[in-house]
Amino acid sequence: MSVLISDYIKIISLYIKSKDATVFNGLIGLGTVVGQTAYNILAFNCPCSEKKNYLYGLAAIGVPALAFFVIGVMLNRNTWDVVSECRTRKCRKLSVTAAFALLGSIVGRAVVAPITWSIISLLRGVAYVCAFSEFVDPSSLDNFSSNTPGPEIMARFPCKDVPAPYMNYSRVIERQLKYESQMLGWLLVGIISLSVILLLCLKNCFSPLGYHQEAYWSQYRSSEQALFQRTAEVHAKYNAAENVKNYFGFVALEKQEKELLANCRGIKSVIPRMEWNRVTGVYMYREVDDTPLYSRLNKWAMYTNEHGC
Repeated sequence: MSVLISDYIKIISLYIKSKDATVFNGLIGLGTVVGQTAYNILAFNCPCSEKKNYLYGLAAIGVPALAFFVIGVMLNRNTWDVVSECRTRKCRKLSVTAAFALLGSIVGRAVVAPITWSIISLLRGVAYVCAFSEFVDPSSLDNFSSNTPGPEIMARFPCKDVPAPYMNYSRVIERQLKYESQMLGWLLVGIISLSVILLLCLKNCFSPLGYHQEAYWSQYRSSEQALFQRTAEVHAKYNAAENVKNYFGFVALEKQEKELLANCRGIKSVIPRMEWNRVTGVYMYREVDDTPLYSRLNKWAMYTNEHGC
């Protein structure tokens, strides 16, 4: 039984690793939904004042989304790859295709949280009701009082702090504004969905590789990155151990570390700066067409297209 459970856990972990980007984006979206819901319940407090409602409501929708976008860009490793590339080589050899791929990768990951926040805010409608209540035209409501209230009275409807003659229209106004807000939310969902499908179609149409070849190339890049990170960690630990040993005359290592570093004899102790400059994510995008593996995949794609395989 324990063997079956361990095998099942391994299968799940392998599936998650193979879908790491999708799982990560899903976790970001879920966390944003939870955060937005908690904000509406615990912190959102409409001022119910003319001219303040509009600013407060739009800020509740737009400012957190902007903050999430900036944080997403900052936390994306490709952002700093671009910065390193521009600092080192002034982006002279960065092609338009590579720049588009990198920017698409950065923006695509960074907009998940902002879009989720904006959509959930619009579907809930609380911030929208607060922002636009003062702009509701009372004459558009059925059987509204002949004494048309001004914007200062309409701005108090989200708090239900209005004179008694207008109290019965509070739900009507809230329902109308939530209808508008949710329509905008679903419209945004539809536009984003169509945009994603269109971008994926364009990406596959302009790629010289087939679907399975593109998937293999992505898996290769992911494996190469993972191996590079693990190897760099061992290399750094080896150099650190050598330096500490030269200083103290010995180094305190765990048994597993001793066994691991024992296999690292003869490695490069110093890596030239020119080689470090070549190790960037932008470098891989920039010279991807010149790599032997990509060339073989490209020839494979051309062969299958010509022979109908």
